[in-house]
Amino acid sequence: MSGANRGARTGLRALRAEWTKLRTVPSTAWLVPALAALVAAVGAAVTGSVDTSHCPTPAGCMEDTPKLALSGVQLGQVAAIVLGVLAVGGEYATGTIAATLAAVPGRVTVLAAKAAVVAGVVAAAGTAGVLAALAAARGILPGNGYTSAKGYPPLTLTDGPTARAAAGTVLYLVLVALLALGVGTVVREQAVAITVVLALLWIVPVIARLAADAKWEERLERAAPMPAGLAVQATRDLDRLPIGPWQGLGVLACYAGAALLAGGAVFTRRDA
Repeated sequence: MSGANRGARTGLRALRAEWTKLRTVPSTAWLVPALAALVAAVGAAVTGSVDTSHCPTPAGCMEDTPKLALSGVQLGQVAAIVLGVLAVGGEYATGTIAATLAAVPGRVTVLAAKAAVVAGVVAAAGTAGVLAALAAARGILPGNGYTSAKGYPPLTLTDGPTARAAAGTVLYLVLVALLALGVGTVVREQAVAITVVLALLWIVPVIARLAADAKWEERLERAAPMPAGLAVQATRDLDRLPIGPWQGLGVLACYAGAALLAGGAVFTRRDA
């Protein structure tokens, strides 16, 4: 058997093993539906809380309705973070990481398999949540004054900006989960890793809002993973954003990539 075939078989075996481990962890059974439910339910609640009555004219609201519908991602991402950390931290907590490395000695292969499984699970849950959020908003918005006649066409994935916001939101959740996986691999302690990721996502936006200088606030929003990553949800007034939608998601991808590289470097050099 050639080296390529052996490598492929080892990779597939690692993927199957990681999928089996993740789906049999009790917390996965509630984290995955919780992610989808939070994205949909919080998005629907926020959408239902906004109407055109406070605007001089309905069209004058200038509300970014797709972004409004997808606002539940800010809470739903917590489930993605916990899932990413548990994919590696759970094995360190129980001591089963030694058995994993005995079965698949290639540590890069193990981490890559974990990343692929986490990405797939979060993408599936995120897609379900995003579609449900958009469907809910499509039903809620007209009753709140956001109608086609007033400049707010129904939300649909055939609209390019809305489709980009929806796909970008799913990618955002996947990248946040991979960021958490990388940090969890470096830190190993689950609670500490979750705290570090949440702080990284939330503290910089708070600091940005407290910045006295508007230029510094804009710079922080361009460099911070959450504000930059969530720029992908914007569908109007893009020229007023601190960073473009896909460029912002690229910033988050750099954070996730750096975390995974750091995790891989640490993982391959230390004892189980």
